[in-house]
Amino acid sequence: MRASTPVISARNVWKLFGPSPERYLKSLSAIRSFDEIRADGYIAGVKDVSIRVDRGEMLVIMGLSGSGKSTLVRCFSRLHSITGGTIEVDGQDIMKLSERDLIELRRNKMGMVFQSFGLLPHRTVLENVAFPLEMRGQDCPERRERALEVIKLVGLHGREDYFPRELSGGQQQRVGIARSLAIEPDIWFLDEPFSALDPLIRREMQDEFLRLQEMLGKTIVFITHDFDEALRLADRIVIMRDGSVEQCDSPDQIVMKPATEYVAKFTEDIDKARVVHANVLTKPVNGHVLEGAPINGGSTIHELARVLVNDNRILLPVANDKGVVTGVLERNAALNVLLGAE
Repeated sequence: MRASTPVISARNVWKLFGPSPERYLKSLSAIRSFDEIRADGYIAGVKDVSIRVDRGEMLVIMGLSGSGKSTLVRCFSRLHSITGGTIEVDGQDIMKLSERDLIELRRNKMGMVFQSFGLLPHRTVLENVAFPLEMRGQDCPERRERALEVIKLVGLHGREDYFPRELSGGQQQRVGIARSLAIEPDIWFLDEPFSALDPLIRREMQDEFLRLQEMLGKTIVFITHDFDEALRLADRIVIMRDGSVEQCDSPDQIVMKPATEYVAKFTEDIDKARVVHANVLTKPVNGHVLEGAPINGGSTIHELARVLVNDNRILLPVANDKGVVTGVLERNAALNVLLGAE
């Protein structure tokens, strides 16, 4: 269910790079393409984007290099000033904030983790994690206590006195995450934080990240170019191309109903059965007489494969986590997702 007020609300946001972007935007036709804008001597880093991020949501933004995903997130925190449109954070128009208020917003509400770990090489793990608290002016015992708490949280207990050079890539990334968490941000921006890691460590970090999110319930904007990673982590996925949003939807809907040919190319090699959940295919009961045990609507079609193959019922009752039947699943529709349509 959507929160009544989004944590981040972006409306008709433009970020143009060029000699006089504000003046150019005023004369710009809404249908002018990315290439036409480039021919005019400008780059549309973000092109008329409207999007919201709800409290506790993990929104994953993905696209190829140059698609605008990092630029958009930098606009959310006003690391880039936008050329047009509005961005509100907790109801505040961030473009109207003074420099002092903007710094306070970033220090107290926003955490950021980037692909390059950005650790201070001459400081220990403990000192790196405590650094933003030091910048905030907290006293030494207080920031040490908080740093130790988050170091334990990310699984680095016992390595407090190590220097970055003494850690693996995955451990260095955990330090970056711990440092970001130390300030207890409401909003967490992560820009391809795992892309420099090898596949095994990357999977472990995804597991760790999901565990942390379940515990902490942060509002997260996560950038990746890896569609498998997006499917695994996201509540909703934004797919960008040439500064514009091609589609913003749940992983199930992105896979089942790609809005454009471009989005379809991202999904064509995906095993849909591992992504699509039973409740996405569920229809109202509408007076049908249902027999037998229900299936869990939160299970993927892949997880239900054995049941679907062996169960001869045409309609399977679907229940929520409390065991309450919420609808029916047509077995053939589910088998089409599992095996491919006939």
